[in-house]
Amino acid sequence: MAAAPESQSLRRVAESARYQQLVRERSRFSWTLTGIMLAVFFGYILLIAFAPHILAQRISGATTLGIPVGIGVIVVGIILTGIYVHRANTRFDPLIREIAKESRR
Repeated sequence: MAAAPESQSLRRVAESARYQQLVRERSRFSWTLTGIMLAVFFGYILLIAFAPHILAQRISGATTLGIPVGIGVIVVGIILTGIYVHRANTRFDPLIREIAKESRR
């Protein structure tokens, strides 16, 4: 019994050098951004745990340094998401289209 055409197409894509390049590149980039976000987040948590006096410093009225630093952690997450979306739109998506075009040949 012959393999289904879809199965052959998927196998051809999986064996493609471009697809393997895409997987490596996207994985490396994702793990880099994940590492940055984890470092920022756990840095903030460790600061809360071991040096709360730093975050407790008043900067204006009842506002302490912990508030803008916490907001900064959230903003870093948003920025990293934007960076990933930009890379996906400008690099990964065109590569996926090329791979799809090659697999149809």
